[in-house]
Amino acid sequence: MRWATAIAMAIGAWIGSSSAAPALVRIDVDLGAQKMSVASDSGGSFQWPISSGAAGRETPRGTFRPTALYPMVYSWKYGNEPMPHSIFFSGQYAIHGTIEVDALGRPASHGCIRLAPSDAAILYALVSREGALIRISGEPEPADLAAPSGGGLWEGWAAEPLSAR
Repeated sequence: MRWATAIAMAIGAWIGSSSAAPALVRIDVDLGAQKMSVASDSGGSFQWPISSGAAGRETPRGTFRPTALYPMVYSWKYGNEPMPHSIFFSGQYAIHGTIEVDALGRPASHGCIRLAPSDAAILYALVSREGALIRISGEPEPADLAAPSGGGLWEGWAAEPLSAR
């Protein structure tokens, strides 16, 4: 009879512990609106402007989980551009902070999702603690598409002001 009680208690403990799911950060990216909505099971809720991939440099769409998190990355591919608070989700694509905050709200990247540095720091801390589910959907408006800034094919163009002759 003792073994039946022990088994019943073990099953009850297992059922009780499995019903308490770990916290999770839900990240919804709307490429059409160039906005990110963040909701954490621990209570935080945010909405931030983003920059996604510009014309010819599309941001991947779909549902992803973070594959790697780094407090700081420098993009060797794009002139050692700093990428603070990087959350990689698909190959070389990441959500990260940017120094080009004037471009937030319109497509301007090489495919990554850019945030203001303070927003990226908040998101990085949440995802580090709780994990995340990242959903990316929508299409940028064609009028919003522009050549990506920060290196690549456009590096060096109009780097100095044009002088009147």
